Amino acid sequence: MQHMSSGRLFLLAITMWLLGALNARANEAIDFRIGYLRLDEKRLALSVLDVPPRDDGIAGAKVAVNDNNTTGKFLNQNFILEEVKIAPEADPLPAANKLVDAGYSYLIVDLPAAMVLKIADAVRERHVLVFNAGATDDVLREEECRVNVFHTAPTRTMLADGLGQYLVWKQWRNWFLIRGSHEADKLWAEALRRAAKRFGAKIVEERVFEDTGGARRTDTGQVQIQRQMPVFTQGAADHDVVVAADESEVFATYLPYRTWVPRPVAGSAGLVPSSWHPAHEQWGATQIQNRFVKATGRRMQSKDMQAWTAVRIIGEAAQRTGSGDVQKIADYIKSPQFSLAAFKGQKVTFRTWNWQLRQPVLLSDARSVVSVSPQEGFLHQFSELDTLGIDQPETKCNLP
Repeated sequence: MQHMSSGRLFLLAITMWLLGALNARANEAIDFRIGYLRLDEKRLALSVLDVPPRDDGIAGAKVAVNDNNTTGKFLNQNFILEEVKIAPEADPLPAANKLVDAGYSYLIVDLPAAMVLKIADAVRERHVLVFNAGATDDVLREEECRVNVFHTAPTRTMLADGLGQYLVWKQWRNWFLIRGSHEADKLWAEALRRAAKRFGAKIVEERVFEDTGGARRTDTGQVQIQRQMPVFTQGAADHDVVVAADESEVFATYLPYRTWVPRPVAGSAGLVPSSWHPAHEQWGATQIQNRFVKATGRRMQSKDMQAWTAVRIIGEAAQRTGSGDVQKIADYIKSPQFSLAAFKGQKVTFRTWNWQLRQPVLLSDARSVVSVSPQEGFLHQFSELDTLGIDQPETKCNLP
């Protein structure tokens, strides 16, 4: 009898140990390691008020990690963020590979298009998802699209279409286009020309503002600017609005109030299209703005929101699937069930033909949001958001 009792006690002890071990394993948190790669450079602007904050972008990612972990702690999910800065002329692969070797299966990149492609190709066979939170180049979603890259940054064509819809809605159909002389300015001008043609506007004249060098703010006094800009814009064909393509920050800031004839300015100055604005407060945006201010001491910029969105996409997929498997996360993001609330009036989703995030475009001046595109009356058979940018029938992307 005593022997049977000891055996039962032994079996009970073994059973309790096994249950405890299984329970402990079940309660182990799943780690989601997210790497954030960005350029280590000091960016300039014509106005000191427009110089990007040092933590531009990464600050949004940090707030999103906190948001993910707020829910994740109840689901045994732990989100970890690691920032890596890359010199502008450096090879990004050593930094990217180091993160992947350390178990980082999600890479958020705020880098030039060439670097994005190099990283995406290098990690494709390593079950790593790449989120482009910075580059607006359409080529990344078209001729050079990649199956493992999701784009939370809008494209130039999306931004141009958002602006173009509003200008046409206002009946400002005659555009005087002034573009810079750098490659990025040419691409931005190309997107604006496309928008004009697409929505029935007309570019009545186009001029190029040549960048002759100099130290921008310090070399150009107010007197010279006041004399230069009216002369540069003198004699242009009759127009409703001046549209500036100046991604390189050379001249556009100097256009408002200085043109030869009194006309509104849009594009790279005046009325500017973007994915976000520090003054945006509609559709619950005050909540994210307040959280962001509490965490950083400043208001949210576009790159902050694009990075926040990328991290939240990972968190949303993790929460919905309850899985730490990268492939299951990717499959959910690519599924019709995926959507994300992004404080822009409607849930955002991905375009299945190039993995570009559908999203409204905010049109703002320095102080406030003037309007949000797509504008009323611009219809689409599937989603009005697809009136912004390159639609599926137009795409040159050929994903496997």
